[in-house]
Amino acid sequence: MTVSDSYPPPDPNVTPWSGPPAPQQGGYPPYGQPPPQPYYGTPPPPAPNRSNKGLIIGLVAGAVVVILAICGAGIGLLLAYDDDEPARGTSSTPTLGTGSTPGTGTAPTPGQADPPNNNSMTARFSSDLANVCEGSPILNAAPYSGPAGAKAYTFSNNPDRPTSWSSTYVPSDKSYYAKGADYQKVSVVGCLKFDEGSQGAPKKCQYKDKAEKQVTIDYVSSRYTLTFYAARTAEKIGDGGTVTAPTNRCPSFISYDKTTMRAYATPDSGTIEAALDTFLS
Repeated sequence: MTVSDSYPPPDPNVTPWSGPPAPQQGGYPPYGQPPPQPYYGTPPPPAPNRSNKGLIIGLVAGAVVVILAICGAGIGLLLAYDDDEPARGTSSTPTLGTGSTPGTGTAPTPGQADPPNNNSMTARFSSDLANVCEGSPILNAAPYSGPAGAKAYTFSNNPDRPTSWSSTYVPSDKSYYAKGADYQKVSVVGCLKFDEGSQGAPKKCQYKDKAEKQVTIDYVSSRYTLTFYAARTAEKIGDGGTVTAPTNRCPSFISYDKTTMRAYATPDSGTIEAALDTFLS
């Protein structure tokens, strides 16, 4: 059988019973045609790469601010404290007597330290220093630091009243003399204590009392023991020996006991002066 020239040659890809070829879907394009380029679109810009450096710098800056704030607060508190705190002067531990340092192991000179004593008192008058003879330290008396330059008072007791002490003679032309108003300058007290049993035979002295009545007084001699004490501590610092109370003549004025009609002679002023000269020279 011959094929007419008017028909196109048969398609080798079509079988006689399959009909025309179906259009291709997907897969590769027909041979000889370039494959279509796929469309992906424009990709989004990448997220910015944030470095940790900024975070670290921020943390460091914050820490510096906090430290500066704390330092500033501390300085402020210090300044405020300095403004409120009262000025304090230098002080040292006070010592009694001559001001020697305690605890050095050296024994204090008698009269240089004020021992605790329940009978300690503050003198208001010169007569108050007589209490030294009863063992009472005088807190506002001058401290005793030695005989040179010391001021002294002397007192004697009464045989009829042993705890009653009267001022006795101290020569006013001596360096150790002190006026009554200068009692705080006194550092030495001489106590003349009556010696029990030392009474002599009484001397009869005639006087008139206030009613102009004639009276006879037994004027009695005796002896006294003179002892020197530091006025501020009532500590014994020396012996003055024995001082007599003579009755060689009747005094122009006398103080007597109206009950016993007796009076005791006063200690001899010359002997007291000699004892003071010896001890305070």
